[in-house]
Amino acid sequence: MPELPEVETIRRGLSAGLLGKKINRLEILWPRTVKTNLQKFAKILTGNKILNIERLGKLLIFELKNRQYVLVHLKMTGQLIYRAHDKCVAGGHKFLAQDLKTPNRHTRLIIYFADKSILYFNDLRKFGYFKLVDELTKEKTLKQFSLEPIQPEFNLNHFKKIFSNRKTTVKALLLNQKLIAGLGNIYADEACFRAKIRPNKKAGDLTDRQLKNLWLACKNILRQALKYKGTTFNNFVDEKGVKGNYSRFLRAYGRQGQKCQRCRQAIIKKIKTANRGTHYCPVCQK
Repeated sequence: MPELPEVETIRRGLSAGLLGKKINRLEILWPRTVKTNLQKFAKILTGNKILNIERLGKLLIFELKNRQYVLVHLKMTGQLIYRAHDKCVAGGHKFLAQDLKTPNRHTRLIIYFADKSILYFNDLRKFGYFKLVDELTKEKTLKQFSLEPIQPEFNLNHFKKIFSNRKTTVKALLLNQKLIAGLGNIYADEACFRAKIRPNKKAGDLTDRQLKNLWLACKNILRQALKYKGTTFNNFVDEKGVKGNYSRFLRAYGRQGQKCQRCRQAIIKKIKTANRGTHYCPVCQK
């Protein structure tokens, strides 16, 4: 699933190309992608302009004229591909070469702009969505999200309060969007590895030192992943034509069966924690 760095990367790329452009028409190829009355959705968007694109956690917020908003969530397999003449900005779920050939059999929604540029939404498993909301509904939705590790307010005291007396596992807590916004499976595993903490350890059992190490790991890993545009972009090119990929920095996620790059002794294991595939070193992580 695309996580905070991937969603923020595509937000930046789309903002560089979409803002102020007039929407000419829509093509809704999978009606269930739109979580609003289809006629109302098409009527409001046609002729409208995208004034701004925000993000909270993994949710994208497209601001239109007249205080209307489109909430976009990529869920597990969503991809956004924006084509403007000879430029292509793409982001979301892991890309293969054929995904960039648009439209394709997984294309669910197409937005055509007046300047001939096009925004495609691909979604293999069809869980992603577009939802038209007013300002009040948008604010209510955003209140459901907590702080992100990259926000200044996400300080150590705030982090400690989240973990205090929790009986769940560290991994489950890190994935809880109501407590920590934006972390997903990849970066939760990487944060635990960097902090030398087993993901299936009881959250309330962490020492002050472990909590500080994990807090720093969450913040630093997300910042680094943002710098390199996330881990899912095997064929990603941003609005400046620059390729980027954080996958070469991964030390735990996806490395099951390989020797740990830190202790050089143990083999990275993969188990199931919080109903997700979870990777860790049985020697380094306690």
